[in-house]
Amino acid sequence: MPKWLKLFLGLLLLPVCAGALPALGKVVRASGGASDVWVPLGAGAACWLVIFALLPKPMWVYVVGHELTHVVWSWLFGGKVKKFRASASGGEVVVTKSNFLVALAPYFFPLYAVLVVLVFLVGHLIWGWARWTPLFHLLLGAAYAFHLTLTWEILKTRQSDITGQGYLFSGVVIWLGNVLVLLLGIPLLTGQGRLLTVLGWWMEATAALLKRLSALL
Repeated sequence: MPKWLKLFLGLLLLPVCAGALPALGKVVRASGGASDVWVPLGAGAACWLVIFALLPKPMWVYVVGHELTHVVWSWLFGGKVKKFRASASGGEVVVTKSNFLVALAPYFFPLYAVLVVLVFLVGHLIWGWARWTPLFHLLLGAAYAFHLTLTWEILKTRQSDITGQGYLFSGVVIWLGNVLVLLLGIPLLTGQGRLLTVLGWWMEATAALLKRLSALL
């Protein structure tokens, strides 16, 4: 896809990006009573923020996850890995199939948080880990905060994944990907809200924004 087309798509998707905020606000308000979820999630995130602020940043761990995310998304599209390298100073992966989602996935797909979810699901199915649910939420909060903080940290430097796709288009995809993770993840964790309802809120907010914009024009 040529960059000029990605720029055009990025501009078209800006109202969708803006419409995601009111929808996310509704999702959070709808699940506000789930204190048994929010408290350990917040505690886990706070623990990570203390570690992030006071201790050396575990960049090697982040870079491994970053490059593995490229690999996972390439696998989803039928690709294979030809080269993999990761160190604290940076990494490189060469895959046989790539697109904008493969390139930008590490910036919106929280791999370690997903691994926490998968490990708990397997443990719950096999050993009945229901009693460990608070610990699961604690670890999930820490893993998601890890993703957000270190992603923000590396975005302060020039990233070839982003320059290759164009700044506006990359920003839109990263924003929508992160918001979609929250719009889908919060209702699943809290048991409040349904997927179609959440998507409906998003569409309504976007439509209302477009209506206001058209009135101005």
